[in-house]
Amino acid sequence: MSRTAFRRSVATATTALLSLGGLLLASHPALADVSNGGFESGSLTGWTATGTTAAVNSGAHSGTYAARVGGTSPTNGDSSVAQTFTAPTGANQLSFWYDVTCPDTLTYDWATATLTDTTTGTTTTALAKTCTNGQGWKQVTSSVTAGHSYTLKLVSHDDNYTGDATYTLYDDVAFTTAAPPPGLTQVSSDPFTNSSSQHATELEPDTFAYGNTIVASSQVGRFTDGGASDIGWNTSTDGGTTWQHGMLPGITTYQGGGTWARVSDPAVAYDARHGTWMVAGLVIDSNVNGAGVTVSRSTNGTTWQNPVMAVGNDGQGYDKEWIVCDNSATSPYYGSCYVEVDVTSSGNAVVMSRSTDGGATWSAPVAPSGGPTGLGGQPLVQPNGTVVVPYSANGSAVRAFNSTNGGSSWSSTTLIANVSSHGVAGNLRDGEGLPSAEIDGSGKIYVAWQDCRFRSGCPANDIVYATSTNGTTWSAVTRVPIDATTSSVDHFIPGIGIDPATSGTTAKIGLYYYFYPNANCTASTCQLEVGYISSANGGSTWSSPTTVAGPMSLSQIAGSTQGSMVGDYISTSVISGKAVSTFAVGKAPAGGQAFDEALYTAGPLTVTGGSARSTAHGAATVPSPHLTRPLPTRH
Repeated sequence: MSRTAFRRSVATATTALLSLGGLLLASHPALADVSNGGFESGSLTGWTATGTTAAVNSGAHSGTYAARVGGTSPTNGDSSVAQTFTAPTGANQLSFWYDVTCPDTLTYDWATATLTDTTTGTTTTALAKTCTNGQGWKQVTSSVTAGHSYTLKLVSHDDNYTGDATYTLYDDVAFTTAAPPPGLTQVSSDPFTNSSSQHATELEPDTFAYGNTIVASSQVGRFTDGGASDIGWNTSTDGGTTWQHGMLPGITTYQGGGTWARVSDPAVAYDARHGTWMVAGLVIDSNVNGAGVTVSRSTNGTTWQNPVMAVGNDGQGYDKEWIVCDNSATSPYYGSCYVEVDVTSSGNAVVMSRSTDGGATWSAPVAPSGGPTGLGGQPLVQPNGTVVVPYSANGSAVRAFNSTNGGSSWSSTTLIANVSSHGVAGNLRDGEGLPSAEIDGSGKIYVAWQDCRFRSGCPANDIVYATSTNGTTWSAVTRVPIDATTSSVDHFIPGIGIDPATSGTTAKIGLYYYFYPNANCTASTCQLEVGYISSANGGSTWSSPTTVAGPMSLSQIAGSTQGSMVGDYISTSVISGKAVSTFAVGKAPAGGQAFDEALYTAGPLTVTGGSARSTAHGAATVPSPHLTRPLPTRH
């Protein structure tokens, strides 16, 4: 701007490391053995077996024995081993390893595993159906609650077809303890009390960094049917260690004498030539119509002027603006700033506006060649002054256009990739896969979004990205290796950031995102968490992922007419090799409030990188089973 229910852990100097297809996971000592969890008795003692099963002394993950579920000759239907146990004090994970032999396809044969919390009566798919062959041992880690009773069922399914026997080895079933996530710091809170919006709620943050200063902005006091009481600012002058915060004046009737009913969609930029911080917002009128784009300005990130109108206030409808400035002193357009916004009253027509005086005045909107429609264009400026604008083509694809003349005109669009996205469970508003875009020091552009193309049957999303050095030719779609493609973890709302002092094969990338450990959940059972992962070599390999916040229930975050909401987007900034993000976290409210949803930060977190390799999908067109409907207005 990833998880069979992985709960992320932070590796310490004394933590052993286990390999998972190149992914390093923190390994913690087992708290208490599941009965015969390593099958070292040479039998299935302690387990209830059905179908074709055996303890075998060939190919174990560790020790001498493993459980083979299924047969080396074809079998008909499910074979399984199961055990019921109680999670001991101190346990928060159940771990097991599996190695699948499946020469057929997922349509007919598979391995799978379920974990039932018999205390609460809920069942989690610990291992989503998978059919692979010769990929070796992989680990699954599921969250548990100490004192609860669980039944783990390890399954292999074979359709009895001659010549393609399917079986799975399982081994090393044990309870473990994951280290706690990094400490969270609350950076701001909702000060409003108007009865027309939800309190206390803060959500949908954007960040931008220049030098050692970071400015973040967010919606504060979210209305159910769109917009917020105001936009809040959060500023750090020490690289994200300490923060100041306040509200932008003069936008809404709730703060500083403004006239607009609501405001939404904050976005931050800095103009180095004019020494000006800017926060763009989508102002909303009393009819809940996105009326235009305002820009609030500051010379220090803490004292803000009343806004100027950049686009709109002309009777048309607008949605999801973004803002950027050209900060390359060698660029012929140094000091030019650009706003992208979508005209909803013209079918989401994409338009651009330009300022050359530090955001004080703005040009009339200009449409790209061909009049494209879409949402959430995020402009980026290359060192030579070329502006590239990736955007969502109404959910079906990610496309881009550019300008090489300082915004006087804009090109036709090019395809970055078609989008195939899993519908996020629990009626969570996820931005419909709005892309998150960033640029490295050389001008290479990274565009990230949520996508299920790497998963058979589209049961959950990964975070994927594509890159370009010119804004017109794009790489194959590449998967960030947060979790195994066979896991049940759903990843969404990415915020990617790149250290602008790095580039190419040494580019330092930080990626924050939200996720469900179990994609197959409901509004009452979904557990929402925030994760972080990094690369120190331009995305070739990645670190182990870390959980930084959660779990939170969907009842703890603001409601909207399009679902529970932490925001349509988040953002990451990387300064001197450290990644900083602010993100919405919901907690159990106290003191009579309906919500306790505020902005938090973790870290700053070092961009360490790691050895987990990213994988590319290729340029094939991918169907879009879940995003064929038109996008609703997102404010």
